[in-house]
Amino acid sequence: MVASTTVGLIKHLLSEAEDLLAKKDSLQSSEKLYKAAEECIKILSERFNLEESKTAEERGRWTVTLLERAVGKLVDKIGIDVQLEWDAANYLHVWGFHEAKLDAEDVRRRMPIIKKLIELTEKV
Repeated sequence: MVASTTVGLIKHLLSEAEDLLAKKDSLQSSEKLYKAAEECIKILSERFNLEESKTAEERGRWTVTLLERAVGKLVDKIGIDVQLEWDAANYLHVWGFHEAKLDAEDVRRRMPIIKKLIELTEKV
């Protein structure tokens, strides 16, 4: 099943992020955490049969716009935590990876937030 494979990928990304953070590589750790969160949103979108998931499949890729729309719909279905967790992941993506402005402690503080999104994804 695709979803179980993706959950395995998410856990692998989380493990890589933890290893990278232990080595003080906040840039790559930020990106692994973001990717884990992105995969969570994709799985949740599939599980809730959201239009964005179908659109991404038709286009052959997800866009930021589709992810944002999916997050908004997921908030309506499972609560505001999805938005907060996605926002933390996006912050890591922009400020930790693209801008390289976050240090290891900045990333470490956000890791439990991403873990909550992973746990939520597993439960749903």
